[in-house]
Amino acid sequence: MKSILLIEDDPNILENLVEYLEMEGFRIFSANTAKKGIELAAQIIPDLIICDTPKPGIDGYEVLRFIVNTTDTCEIPFIFCTTLCQNFYKTEAYELGADGFIIKPFELEKILQLARKCMKHGSKRQKYML
Repeated sequence: MKSILLIEDDPNILENLVEYLEMEGFRIFSANTAKKGIELAAQIIPDLIICDTPKPGIDGYEVLRFIVNTTDTCEIPFIFCTTLCQNFYKTEAYELGADGFIIKPFELEKILQLARKCMKHGSKRQKYML
């Protein structure tokens, strides 16, 4: 069973995503803070990470930097799920090594399609990107 780590500070969005993705057959781990998400990623090494970008304290971009610069997690596909819709944010995400970018609000089917695609093809980023 494929596993997904969800990092989302909105409890309603997190609950909906957990329920939906579990019904689709994924094992879901969740974190409501970036710090907890980073810790979980290092412990469980999920098949995919879906992360909100704006966070109190550590933001989603810092989470991605940690993921791509850590040997054990550098190959985990990473999707940003955000309300930040300006092209600047999307460009920055891809430059840092994100494998997908979805803007809230979104249809659950769209995030499922993107998740499956990213897990099927794996991360395209170079190892140990700095």
